[in-house]
Parts: sequence; structure tokens; C-alpha cells
Amino acid sequence: MSAKKITVIGDGGWGTTLAMILHQKGYNVTVWGVFPDYIDTMKSKRENIKFLPGVKIPETIVLTSELSAAVREAEILILAAPSQHMREVAGRMKGLNLGGKLFVSVSKGVENHSLMRMSQVIRDVLGKVNIGVLSGPTISYEVARGLPTTVVAAAEEEKTAEEIQDLFMTENFRIYTNTDVIGVELGGSLKNVIAIAAGISDGMGFGVNTKSGLLVRGIVEIARLGAAMGAKQETFYGISGLGDLVTTCVSAHGRNRWFGEEIGKGKKPGEVLKSTEMVVEGAGTAESCHELQRKYNVEMPIAEEIYAIIYQGKDPKAAVRDLMTRKRKSENDN
Repeated sequence: MSAKKITVIGDGGWGTTLAMILHQKGYNVTVWGVFPDYIDTMKSKRENIKFLPGVKIPETIVLTSELSAAVREAEILILAAPSQHMREVAGRMKGLNLGGKLFVSVSKGVENHSLMRMSQVIRDVLGKVNIGVLSGPTISYEVARGLPTTVVAAAEEEKTAEEIQDLFMTENFRIYTNTDVIGVELGGSLKNVIAIAAGISDGMGFGVNTKSGLLVRGIVEIARLGAAMGAKQETFYGISGLGDLVTTCVSAHGRNRWFGEEIGKGKKPGEVLKSTEMVVEGAGTAESCHELQRKYNVEMPIAEEIYAIIYQGKDPKAAVRDLMTRKRKSENDN
């Protein structure tokens, strides 16, 4: 029986890492990237020098910028494009033969204005494709080096979630299944906003007490919004919620925490974003979160202060003061 043919759409650090996991399991793996020149660089160096430096890409992983062939020959498509570009990338695939393929979204974010999760964006563009989600605390640098990691495969049908579980499961990459797609996607997306807050705290020189408070109250805000949107509240206290939040807020490799840290040191959000080629998905998600909390009439004070800092020029010191002097309330208030 021939090995499955899998194409990873997106040549960032996470897409490259997943490609190597799948290759190690014996699948025929292709990685597609939008920029031909960078794909040529990856081919010659066998390394993703921008997004996953120091990790060699096996010669038998195919690297290409030709989308049509990469999609046509694949049985499974792993969509790893940044959330801000997911609609555009999916649009490039429209009209290709997609029948019978399994789609796995591994990107975290909520599209601005439409307020769609990534699996919704993909279906909005491509129709009712068979799709699932892979999400959790996954710093690419660690996963690529084989450090033990636990994530969640989510799909509306348990069978699809189990198929994704079987696809990726290794002795160092443990996969649990879940049918709460809304909760898993929201947890992975909204935690990036709280991670920016944690980074601001670090940049301003605050301590562990401050960050602990942000994490605990942050997950309460995320779960509150998720429940209003139809997710199961317990999902947010699992791997793809609290687990992902903790990792993103404490890791030195977290882009969103780094972004916040630079703001906390006194830099303007716009100048920080311009200084990096990495996509800071929490910046865009903060705008979507602002729209969602207004749409569902949910209180999210930390997320709202992050929105004000990024999009309204609010001084982080004023944001801290306003959070700490809010009206008194019980911890158990909804």
C-alpha cells in the first residue's frame, strides 16, 4: 500500500515542523510557499532560515511554489497559512479538484470583520469540504526538536478527529480528540491577545504575580466569550485553551508575548510590527476580539485594554491603572 500524499500549504515555522513530523511517519510530503525565491533558498539550504533556523529539512520533502500540482496530487491538505492570509490562500485553491480530500487547519486567528474562525473561512471559500483543526501549545522550535508536546485534533465528526489524530500521533507528539471545534479554535486564537498583555507586563518590569493574574483572568474572559458563541466552557480549561495560553505567555519564542514586551518597553505597536517578518497574529485578533465582545455583549476588560493600546494609542500605564481600579466584584461573577 503506497504512503499517503500530503501537502502543507504554508512554509512558516509551524508548517515546516508539521511537514517533518509527517515525513518521519513515512508519508510523501510536499510544502508549498507563495514566494518562489524563498522556496529556492529553502531548497538550496534545506533549512527554513527565517522561521525555523537550525533545523534541517530532509531532502525527500518536496518544496514548491507551484500550487496546482501540490494540491492536485495530495490526499490531505494541511493549511498553515497565517490567519490574515487564509482567505487569499484558499482562494488560490478554488477551482482545483478538491473532492475527497481531508483539510486540516493549523492556523490560529479570527478573521477581521467577518469574525470567522479559520475553518469557517476555508469553507466559506471552498464549500463544505471535510475539515478538522489541530491546535494546542505548540512552539515550533520545541516540536521540531522532538520535545514532548500535547495537542488537540478537533472536528465536528469524531471520525474525522480520529483520522487527524492517527495522522500526526507519534511518541513525542500526543494528540487528543475533541468535537468542540468552536472552543478549540477560539482558545487557540484569543489566547494570543492575552499573550500580548503578558508581554507588556514583562516589558514594564512587572513580576510573576502580575502575569499569573493576567493568565487566570484572561482565560475567564476567553471562556466567557466562547460560551456565548456556542463553545463548551470546559474546552477552555484544557490543552487548546489554558494549555496554549500558558505556553504562549511564558515562552521566550512566543511572537505575541515578544510583541507585547516591546510595547511595554515603550515602543509603538506599529513600529514593532514593521520591525519583524514574523506574523503577530494576536494584533489582528485583538481587533476581531473587540468586535466579538461587542456583538455578544461580553465583558472582556483585559482584551479591551489591549485593543485600546494597539489601535487607539492608549498608554500601557493607563491601561494597567484602569484594570486595577475597576469596580469591585466577586471572582465568581459571570
